[in-house]
Amino acid sequence: MNKRAVGVQVIIVLSFLALAFIYCAPVMQGKTLLGHDLESWNYMAKETMDYNARGEGQTFWTNSMFGGMPNYQIAAPMGQYNVLSYVRNALGAFPFPVSTIFMYLLGAYILLLCFRINKWIAAIGAVALGFVSYNFIILVAGHVTKANVIGYMMPLVGSVYLLFRGNKWAGAILTALFLALAIMANHVQILYYTLFIVLIFGLIELVYAIRGKQLRNYMTSVGLGICALLIAVGLNAPGLVSTYQYSKATMRGESNGLSNENKSAAGHGLDKDYITAWSYGVDESMTLLVPDFKGGASGGTLSANSETAQKLKAMGVPNIEETMKDFQLPLYWGTQPFTSGPVYLGAIVCFLFVLGLFLVEKRTKWWLVSVTVLTLMLAWGHNFMPLTDFFIDYVPMYNKFRTVSMILVATCLCMGLLGMLGLKAFFDPELSREKAKRSLKYALYITGGLALLFWIVPSLSGSFVAQSDRQLGGEYSFLRDTLPADRMALLRHDALRSLIFIVLTFGVLWMYLVSKLKLNMVYALLFVLVLADMWAINKRYLSDKDFTIQKKTRQQVQPSAADQYILNDKSYYRVLDATVNIFNDARPAYFHKSIGGYHAAKLSRYQELIDYHLEGEIQMLLASLKNGKFEEFPALMKQLGVLDMLNMKYLIYNPNAQPLVNPEANGNAWFVDSYRLADNADEEIQVLGEIDTKREFVADKQFAAEIPSIQDRDTTATILLKSYAPNRLVYDVNTQSDQVAVFSEIYYKDGWNAYVNGQKVPYFRANYLLRAMPLKAGRYEVEFRFEPSVVSTSMMVSLISSVLLILLAGVAFYFGYWKKTTVK
Repeated sequence: MNKRAVGVQVIIVLSFLALAFIYCAPVMQGKTLLGHDLESWNYMAKETMDYNARGEGQTFWTNSMFGGMPNYQIAAPMGQYNVLSYVRNALGAFPFPVSTIFMYLLGAYILLLCFRINKWIAAIGAVALGFVSYNFIILVAGHVTKANVIGYMMPLVGSVYLLFRGNKWAGAILTALFLALAIMANHVQILYYTLFIVLIFGLIELVYAIRGKQLRNYMTSVGLGICALLIAVGLNAPGLVSTYQYSKATMRGESNGLSNENKSAAGHGLDKDYITAWSYGVDESMTLLVPDFKGGASGGTLSANSETAQKLKAMGVPNIEETMKDFQLPLYWGTQPFTSGPVYLGAIVCFLFVLGLFLVEKRTKWWLVSVTVLTLMLAWGHNFMPLTDFFIDYVPMYNKFRTVSMILVATCLCMGLLGMLGLKAFFDPELSREKAKRSLKYALYITGGLALLFWIVPSLSGSFVAQSDRQLGGEYSFLRDTLPADRMALLRHDALRSLIFIVLTFGVLWMYLVSKLKLNMVYALLFVLVLADMWAINKRYLSDKDFTIQKKTRQQVQPSAADQYILNDKSYYRVLDATVNIFNDARPAYFHKSIGGYHAAKLSRYQELIDYHLEGEIQMLLASLKNGKFEEFPALMKQLGVLDMLNMKYLIYNPNAQPLVNPEANGNAWFVDSYRLADNADEEIQVLGEIDTKREFVADKQFAAEIPSIQDRDTTATILLKSYAPNRLVYDVNTQSDQVAVFSEIYYKDGWNAYVNGQKVPYFRANYLLRAMPLKAGRYEVEFRFEPSVVSTSMMVSLISSVLLILLAGVAFYFGYWKKTTVK
């Protein structure tokens, strides 16, 4: 590649960066985008980040949520030996979400170059694939890890294609690179859906290899691909191995033995209703072509010319234009519970996709069409249960993920890729003009015809009535009449809009065919059309108003009066914040060690404790306080032994008032008089609600050999927490006789070790999820340390893999494998 060609590539890449900055112009004014998930991450990661920043070491455990849990999926420092951490940091050097949008564009560009698409079409395709509406909607929600993996999945698919049908060594190294980055980005679900694309590609390649007697060549690619996989996995071994180990103890892992009557969603995957709650409607698939086919977002705004606005004006509402700008209305009328916006692929891309159906060679076309059809049907979820049931029941790991509509990221990638390959084929000098014209007309008739049909007869899409409309009553009852008309108007508007973009694209390509436009002008016009189409739709969901001044963002995390009162207590305790959704809000974790929290992979035993005991105790507690019986709080807490054993010392009932102090909290650790053994999980969790947790504990019979008989309780014995760190707790013990102590800490055998005066000692699980330990008479220290051996071992694997990747790249470069690829 000569200097001029390199210069052009650099200019294109810099143009992508410029586009990202222009779209996110508020970041240049010191503003930031802080979606719900990113905000939640800031809350839940606070304890870990503060501890690591103090320079006292690194912790892989946090006590800030759900009584305590590994932070492997929160903020664990896993990448210090991964050489690609520097690549990731370089790609993320720009303000969020500029860096993510840039990676969308760059990733799509690399994908298309791997398919030997020329740089100008690749630039058009980069905007088309990078600006899919879903990619921007998730940025508003703060789904950073998901967005990052989408950015990496595109070049990963291109690298695998290169591995099998181009330069094998370049393909292998790029596959290792982008797979490692995707794994590091840490969103397994998107990576899992990428596997669908790769596996179907591999199967089709196998068929052609057998037919063409090229099996040896195919197996060489497979072998290099396996090497790339091993290196990518090795680079990310700390995160992968620890997460795999941890997953067995989470809601998505193995069963704890509860019967169907008692168990929660934990054990052998998620519940089908939970998995398919967010299923794309079959007819809702039309949003790929017409964005507001189902009304757009659940909370959207209408213009001053809408039926709703006219009704409000007739009702005497003043300043109707200003009113409508901020009036959030339930515009979505699809089958999902709610949505932040549609998955819009682009009218032009849909047009080019159909064009590709007629022009792209069969081997590649049927691969992309197969994935498109399969993933689209899987996105339908509960709207197409025969296929969904089969995948949930028989396809490995499919039942570990919820929100099946997310698989549309694979649908969009394949449709967009086929569209760009169709555009490449259209400009192929060997393509006959007659076939080009015929294919162009078919694409216009199909996509333009659909858009025209729904513009003329919008009622074909349904009734325009949402299930939530029945809840509209009182002063908003008029919306039952106006919203359906406004939804119809939205559909017609976007159908006409899509039709215009399709006709314009058809016109540009037709003018090229009849020699009225030169090729460079065609490229320029297509780039502008695609950018205009996607930019305008994305601005509906991620606009300048979504950015916030960073100072205001920091002010949002200021402690309330109740928080400040609690923070004055420097001891170690837990807090129940009833002013938030207790088990779906991470904010309390920013300041406190919380009984609740927010995490998609909490420990299954804690979830079962919530289902069987905590929700009931909390409801009883709040019902009493709701009636103003604050004076009964201490007496009531005597009946709520599960909250007491979790050392719930404070209850925040009013953020602006002093919190309620629980005098019955069991403390950090305590000695018990007696215990019961349970035959199974059902009995253990049931007995837990019957015992006085201050004096007695229940344990599974599997721990019987580790529990000594309890003699007379030493009433003078003490056990006090001496020092606290998230990964190390030290207690002073003073007892005249042998005792058994229960600790208000979560039992997690894969990492927590107990020591007495520096000597490792056994401990066991009590009260379904706490730690307990027999203690000898004497005065000494008991120490718990979180020392997950899986992390230290896998760190070395990551280091070795980093060296291997560098050596492999060096060897390939030395032997000239980086010369210009010739795709077969």
